[in-house]
Amino acid sequence: MGANLDLIRATYEGSSDENGRNLLAVLAPDAEWTEAEGFPYAGTYVGPEAIVAGVFRRLATEWTDYSADVHTYLEDGDRVAAFGVYSGTYKATGKSMRAAFAHLYRVGDGKIVSMTQFVDTHQVQQALNQDH
Repeated sequence: MGANLDLIRATYEGSSDENGRNLLAVLAPDAEWTEAEGFPYAGTYVGPEAIVAGVFRRLATEWTDYSADVHTYLEDGDRVAAFGVYSGTYKATGKSMRAAFAHLYRVGDGKIVSMTQFVDTHQVQQALNQDH
């Protein structure tokens, strides 16, 4: 395993607080974080403050027991991919979900420069939808 993979792994494999601290420590000041279309936080957030406010604070307040469990990491030069399963219960509907995801990171100078999310948004939308 290389240093880039170790850097990404440290943002997934501790407690939620540890993962958050580790992520903030390695986000580049102008990091671009892209959430997939169809995901409730879809769009691109630039910089640690926007990423925390637009994604992680909402995950922490809108979901119960939300987690991103990675089963596979792949490293190719400055790119690291993490594959896994999201799970959690959306507070507004009380519905739970499990959805496969892939995160593709680009690392530069020991910092996360970008992250692009790929996710089974249908599973997430089912939890968000009050009608089903």
